[in-house]
Amino acid sequence: MLPMALCFALLGALMGMFGASLNLQAQLQSPWVLVPFAAFFALFAVAMFGFFELRLPGFIREPLDRLAGDARGGSILGAATLGVLSSLLVSPCVSAPLAASLLYISASGDAWGGGLQLFALGLGMGTPLVVFGAGGGALLPKSGAWMNGVRNAFGVLLLAVAVWLLERVVSGPVALMLWGMLAGGAGLALGALEFTPKSAARRLLQLLGLMFLTYAVAAWIGALQGESDPIHPLGRSVPSIHAGPPSTPGEWQNLTTPAQLDAALAEARQAGKPVLLDWYADWCISCKVIERQVLTDPTVQARLPAYRLLRFDITESNPAQRGLLDRYNLFGPPAILFFAPGGDEWSDLRVIGEIDAAGLAERLRRAATRQ
Repeated sequence: MLPMALCFALLGALMGMFGASLNLQAQLQSPWVLVPFAAFFALFAVAMFGFFELRLPGFIREPLDRLAGDARGGSILGAATLGVLSSLLVSPCVSAPLAASLLYISASGDAWGGGLQLFALGLGMGTPLVVFGAGGGALLPKSGAWMNGVRNAFGVLLLAVAVWLLERVVSGPVALMLWGMLAGGAGLALGALEFTPKSAARRLLQLLGLMFLTYAVAAWIGALQGESDPIHPLGRSVPSIHAGPPSTPGEWQNLTTPAQLDAALAEARQAGKPVLLDWYADWCISCKVIERQVLTDPTVQARLPAYRLLRFDITESNPAQRGLLDRYNLFGPPAILFFAPGGDEWSDLRVIGEIDAAGLAERLRRAATRQ
């Protein structure tokens, strides 16, 4: 188990070391990358549904099988060799969580953290093997129809990952329509419209299916109305964003170049008004969570009119925009910076990563006492 976990730890450390320097967070958000990744997860989902068996190519699998067969059992070296080979043979079975972990680690730039995270993944993969090896066949779960249910559930989760990836390259209503299609398909698969005599367990599954189907209808209606939030498919107010200077308090000014940001900060400094600078990107899921669930909170909304609200859109992630990240010591979105009326940043109030409404409202309250 430990050699297998160490292989994953090495992979995580390498991704952490080189991911940030190669700007993989932005490079991997291109439609040319996200669409094939989404297709990859959809392909895995179809395999989980039992339409075909997804295996390593024969020219890779057969040499690995031979090496595993030649490894001597009953010795530490033989067991370690099997562990290393298992990390290569079993990896396709955990491609979804492994790919998601690698994306996150490459964006964090943390070699130690990446190594530890994938080491934990390797331990999690190996623990059932140790338990079953120690307990023998008595601990192995018995095969049955429930295993098909588990496979189908994982297939739905893999399709959800595919939709989650496509959210970054398609419009909001289209993404909401896809979520509705996924929920509707899951609801029908659970027998939402099968009104025949069935056991209590099947009735519970049918009730769950009806809930999924209800959400699907709401998502489709919301998509046709131009909504984009899968959490609130029928609509919820979001902060308005304008390309030019805000005409009324509480409106966000969208910026995309360093010159625009410098000009907006200078205007706020001349007006003696504090600034709230939000770093945003279309491919940043956490940014959308902040926009939909944090900035719309009434306690946050009540304090925003006191600020000049600037949103820097770093979706393109061009060299000029990445230079701004270096200037402000940021790796990428999401981030929220507070600037005093005189133009100096209140660095102790800056937000890196996600934050809830209560946390942002508290920072806004602390900033208000300094004005």
